[in-house]
Amino acid sequence: MLFNFNLKSSILLIFFVHGIVFSLLLLKKGVQHQSKESFWLSLFIFLSSLYIAPFMLGYAGWYSKQPYRDIMFYIPFQQLFLLGPIIFFYVQSLLNKSSQLFQKDFIPFVPAIAYFIYTLIVFITDKLVLHQYYFYADERDKDLSTWYQVAGLFSMMYYVFLSLRYYAIYKKIAFQVVSFAETILFNWVRQYLIALLVILSLRVLFFILNPEWDEFGNKFWYYLCFSILFYYISISGYSNAIKTVIPYQASSLFNHDSSYLLHEEKGYEMNEIIKELVNETDAITITDIEIWKQKIEDLMIVDKAFENPILTLTDIAEKLATNPKQISQVVNQGFNMNFNDFVNSYRIEAVKEMLKNGEHKKQTLLGIAFGCGFNSKSTFNRTFKKQTSLSPKEYINKLENTAKDLNK
Repeated sequence: MLFNFNLKSSILLIFFVHGIVFSLLLLKKGVQHQSKESFWLSLFIFLSSLYIAPFMLGYAGWYSKQPYRDIMFYIPFQQLFLLGPIIFFYVQSLLNKSSQLFQKDFIPFVPAIAYFIYTLIVFITDKLVLHQYYFYADERDKDLSTWYQVAGLFSMMYYVFLSLRYYAIYKKIAFQVVSFAETILFNWVRQYLIALLVILSLRVLFFILNPEWDEFGNKFWYYLCFSILFYYISISGYSNAIKTVIPYQASSLFNHDSSYLLHEEKGYEMNEIIKELVNETDAITITDIEIWKQKIEDLMIVDKAFENPILTLTDIAEKLATNPKQISQVVNQGFNMNFNDFVNSYRIEAVKEMLKNGEHKKQTLLGIAFGCGFNSKSTFNRTFKKQTSLSPKEYINKLENTAKDLNK
């Protein structure tokens, strides 16, 4: 088989092979665990591998010899209209375990289907009917046509932006309804999406400033950056073991509806809560706020509800025999904090109290943090520094220095 090994073709070949391998591993993982996000990511990684294939094979000499040239011409390697929707549905399935595809969700795939039909017509006309190049009379790969590249580029940018918007809503909800938000934020997904959006934006900018950049040989740096990015998400997505516990459905993003459904295993469908979080409508009286504030404080101080490392808004609502929306409003309006910060403030106070009593001399600092409800060392350190302006060790040193001064 023809393959001219050079710097460009060899580098892209490494990413291509690894992409195919990760795609198969993710597919296996999806089958074994019935994991929708693994299926979506497997498809995205596979399409990303095909996306760099024309340039990998082009640098390897496939456009210059038959039958390789016809393979490049008639196989639509670059599915530009599929990449965007696939990455969006991957993000949706990752953040929302209860997400389902509805009939209207297939609309984003219409352009990809239309392009596939177009490539099929080109193949049938040139190879089966006329037996000569008709559509390919100019001998230029249709996948690299300017109109398709530009349209596909903006399609990807749109769905990356939509994915970032979806993530932003997820993050907002996480801090409002659970006390362990930082452990389920999937920061690597957000970082990948931002990096991908930057790369796509730079490609648009360079094309505007230098139209000749459309030439085949000038695109290597872009495909190299894209390869690094999809390789990053391959590793991160495969190794990621965090399970989302606050799934929500945002299929209404397509019609800009501000109503989002939060679904928890306990059966609550808190549509109204999410409306409150997104639109910040309605209010309760000052008297009601004060009454509920006292009830919530009693639950925290007396029952030590904060020691539950997976405490949620729903848990508090059940204990106080009310609805989660009521608790959400009181915490936001009465304590001027989101639910995550509110619960963590009690956890930090409990840690501080234990440190004052010398518990750090009997057990590890991490043991104290976990006993007070934290389930992540990094979250504990970050929250402690945020609320005290000191790291835990600095706080302990300050306590010991104060004790020494008092004993003098």
